[in-house]
Amino acid sequence: MTDIKQFRIRSIDGIRGLSLLGILLANMLIFQYGMWGKDEMELYSLNSINHIFYLFTKIAVEGSFMPIFTFLFGYSMIKMNESLKAKGLKTKRYFVRRYIMLLAFGILHGTFLWEGDILAFYGMVGFFLLLFLNRKRKTIFIWAIVLLFLIPFLGYGNTDFTGEEKAQIIHYVKTTIDVYGSGSYAEIMAHRDVMPLDFPPALVIFMLLLIPFVSAPLFLFGMYAAKINMFTEPNLEKKQYLVGAMLIPAGLLLKSSLYIAPDFPWSGVLNTLGASLLALGYIFAFSLMYVKMKESIILRGFESVGKLSLTNYLLQSVICTTIFYGYGFGLFGKLGIGFGIVIAVFIYILQMIASYYYLKIAKIGPIEILLRMWTNFSFKGNVKEKLQLKKEFSA
Repeated sequence: MTDIKQFRIRSIDGIRGLSLLGILLANMLIFQYGMWGKDEMELYSLNSINHIFYLFTKIAVEGSFMPIFTFLFGYSMIKMNESLKAKGLKTKRYFVRRYIMLLAFGILHGTFLWEGDILAFYGMVGFFLLLFLNRKRKTIFIWAIVLLFLIPFLGYGNTDFTGEEKAQIIHYVKTTIDVYGSGSYAEIMAHRDVMPLDFPPALVIFMLLLIPFVSAPLFLFGMYAAKINMFTEPNLEKKQYLVGAMLIPAGLLLKSSLYIAPDFPWSGVLNTLGASLLALGYIFAFSLMYVKMKESIILRGFESVGKLSLTNYLLQSVICTTIFYGYGFGLFGKLGIGFGIVIAVFIYILQMIASYYYLKIAKIGPIEILLRMWTNFSFKGNVKEKLQLKKEFSA
């Protein structure tokens, strides 16, 4: 393996591992307080320290680490396409199978384990991204820039709930506290199927159609980065990483506007834009670490988690629902945000260690091998090289 390819694989795995840490930290709010309860913290009487941790999570973490995973999804899509084409294969059938499997994993995960699933989302958006798979890099970049600055305008204005809607949400959250904290698996599963508000069918359809465009910028930036072979020449790209890392303070400032001036009509726009810029800043800053700390054991830990990203993501749900839900330790809403962050970091460190030693005896994770077997229609998970098979047949 060339040094360039090795660096690309290592850095991409490391960034993917970093994104899983951030996703876990953000998801800890949902694990502890529920999908609707995480934005109704007045019901939990946070002390000043926990309020600071809450603002830290909302500004520095939430909404800016899943986009990193999104960026890498687009990046890996292009690299997979290039690899399949080099083997003389028709690529889209592989992607269709892959996204069907991701969609299935997501539905099972969201139905039987946890409400905050993202795999079904990636499965659905993957089909939308097929429209850009063979487009020129300039076309992809233009679409990414346009959507990056256009989509945030959806957050313009006051989006507060009416008094009646707010009362319904509060009632739902209070019920969630009781059910999730002490309910059985069946009771929790039944409650998860209930929505606090009745959304008109037309609005639901509109939102489903809008989702691919809302998330598209980071997907497309990832595809563009892969097409220009970014993250392959660390010493030459070091200045780009440094400039890109300067997006971090800009992103943090923009995201802070929603909490500094919550009534300002443009704060939602700035927050959405800031989330994407902060994600890009994190990507470049972490890439810069690979130039400065090439053989760091910490980077190796991130890489190990990233190589088993699907398995580790699902494992995080198993561990955290066991800790917080009634059929486990029943600590839902009881520990505080600061302690939740400590638990998240502890879980992630254990995943670093377990992933590192698992990869000593296996090359791929259990969920990853299932996805690969289905994608490639092979029990061994390998892609059959069409050109090579033709040569062997001719011989």
